[in-house]
Amino acid sequence: MRALLILVTFIYMLPFLWMVTTSLKADQDLYLYPPKLISIPPVFENYKMAVQYFPFWRYFKNSVIITLGTIAGTLFSCPLVAYSFSKINWKGRDVLFYIMLSTIMLPFAVTMIPQFIIFKKLGWLNTFLPLIVPAFLGSPLNIFLIRQFFMTIPDELLDAARIDGASEFQIYLRIMLPLAKPVLFLVTLFTFVGSWNNYLGPLIYLTDESKYPLSLGLPQFLDKYGTYWNWMMAAATISVLPTIIFFAFAQRYLIEGIKLTGLKG
Repeated sequence: MRALLILVTFIYMLPFLWMVTTSLKADQDLYLYPPKLISIPPVFENYKMAVQYFPFWRYFKNSVIITLGTIAGTLFSCPLVAYSFSKINWKGRDVLFYIMLSTIMLPFAVTMIPQFIIFKKLGWLNTFLPLIVPAFLGSPLNIFLIRQFFMTIPDELLDAARIDGASEFQIYLRIMLPLAKPVLFLVTLFTFVGSWNNYLGPLIYLTDESKYPLSLGLPQFLDKYGTYWNWMMAAATISVLPTIIFFAFAQRYLIEGIKLTGLKG
């Protein structure tokens, strides 16, 4: 069983390993057949050339702005809505929850044109707002995950706080959010990866190249600056590093969040 898991892991890691090794190859080694795994010595100069040959850091800064804004909006809106759906009794709560949940089945292609028209009328085209503001309105999948976690927290804990005079917002802020760290890290990871790698959204709403994120700027590397595959793979490797670093630091919370989000319906 362990050997099978190692094999499957290696298969999934193969594209990433190929990207890293290609980023360290010399120009003359790119098209060898049979292919050469890595140049000896490795060409670390490719990383320097990759970030200098096209406006990498400008695209990187735009990706950071969009991603941090999206994460902030998600962590502001989704736990608040999830708390309402899980721990506050109000008329029509369950009906609205299932209506919200059903919107997960709507593909982006269905809502893409109406959203574009709305943002155009608001004058938000060619700005970061269409990529950030929707996060402040909540994400059905993230709300569902956080609600499932909140449902595992005993109601007696909240009732005791209410008896002591705590308001619903105080309960949410001082009790629910600190207990929800695992699932919030999980939602943050999903949001980070989705926003950092989002290609279609920036392609639709951004026309000014100076506002492109990395997900849209890296393809420009090939189209506009020529086919330098080793430099391209070096730039792609750098763009992946933030996700790897985040996962490495938050791994314990992420695994705990995955285990706990589906315990109670």
